[in-house]
Amino acid sequence: MKVNRRNFLRQTGLIAATPLIASELWSCTPSSKTEEKSSDSTATSSIISEPSVKEFGLQLWTVKEDLAKDPKGVLKSLASYGYKQIESFQGDKGVFWGMTAEDFKSYMDELGMNLISTHCNPDYTMKKETEKEFGKLVDDAASIGMKYLINPFLGSLKTADEWKKAAEGLNRQGEMAAKAGLKVGYHNHHFEFKKFADGTCPEQILLEGTDPKLVDFELDLYWVVKAGEDPEAWFTKYKDRFRLCHVKDYYKEDKMKEIEAKEKQTDPFWPIGGSTIVGTGRIDFPKILSVAKANGMQYYIVEQERFDNTTPLKAVETDAEYMKKLVFA
Repeated sequence: MKVNRRNFLRQTGLIAATPLIASELWSCTPSSKTEEKSSDSTATSSIISEPSVKEFGLQLWTVKEDLAKDPKGVLKSLASYGYKQIESFQGDKGVFWGMTAEDFKSYMDELGMNLISTHCNPDYTMKKETEKEFGKLVDDAASIGMKYLINPFLGSLKTADEWKKAAEGLNRQGEMAAKAGLKVGYHNHHFEFKKFADGTCPEQILLEGTDPKLVDFELDLYWVVKAGEDPEAWFTKYKDRFRLCHVKDYYKEDKMKEIEAKEKQTDPFWPIGGSTIVGTGRIDFPKILSVAKANGMQYYIVEQERFDNTTPLKAVETDAEYMKKLVFA
């Protein structure tokens, strides 16, 4: 079954066809910079042999089509590649891929993996009438030891006031989750860094409008860089707010120009995708993740959305090999 991110988000009722604005206009941090790096980004720390990430995870969106056909088989493959943590999403088969929460947990235990978090319906944040449904997910998640329930997308919001209401919604969710020992989170794309007239941006509004005791954040490194932002500046300015990150690489500039010359942007909201095998693109993971860890990062979750000359399963196997050897600068 082919699942499209835009179609999935449209099903939640929160997708909007907002024209893409040049990333240079979106900068919301005091200093925005993105540097090209060597394809062997572990070289800068080669004198240290001990890997920096003991356990790393995968966002299941990366292998969604394979999972739809054979959930248990794919999860078993992921375990064999070395993934110890899983982040799910709320698709057609639910967070637990057709299994009960208990059965999913039992299978995770058998494989030596943990379901840490899941992306869930954005309506839970913006529509109070969904509290009963969200409460059921909270109960299921708590029963199997999950840590986070994450809002993955609020792309329909256009004004600062709407984003302030979103912050209120996240706090409301956080209060419900906290009673069960969980926290909620928010995962960014590119549009959260588009500045309003007063110089603020949605990501800043959410960070400053939510209670740190209730709400954490998941920084998607690919989207931050694509928006022209400096991830290190965000980690430093908002210490201990980013507890999860998506380790997702971005093609180097020459390759991206080649892709953009061949492909047309078919959706005005989403720029042409450029994610690639982790460690082969432009993002300096050893340097950036060193800063992330120093500022409270706890979960490193691989994600990939483009698979040139490979398959999702082969790609995540290669991604895992990089993560096993990754040494922070």
